[in-house]
Amino acid sequence: MALDEWAYWNRVTLAFSRPGTPGDNAHGEAFNGTLRRELLSQHWFASLDEARHLLETWRTEYNNTRPHRSFANQPPALWATGGTYYPSRTRLSE
Repeated sequence: MALDEWAYWNRVTLAFSRPGTPGDNAHGEAFNGTLRRELLSQHWFASLDEARHLLETWRTEYNNTRPHRSFANQPPALWATGGTYYPSRTRLSE
């Protein structure tokens, strides 16, 4: 009820995915799977600070270094700035 009231007063339209239909949010589900597979399932976090540090390290690499197919094999941060990405000359032989 609090969320509904907040949305009303802030003129926000709420849109919920249907229960049991992860296909309604395919991009979010794909990201969740990547995060789970590459970080959450690989570590036992001894503290909240350790979890925050590892998550920030992973997030930085994911956004600034790793090429993404949906961005013409450019990192998202570079794609957002309109920068030019020069792939390795040996990329076809790797």
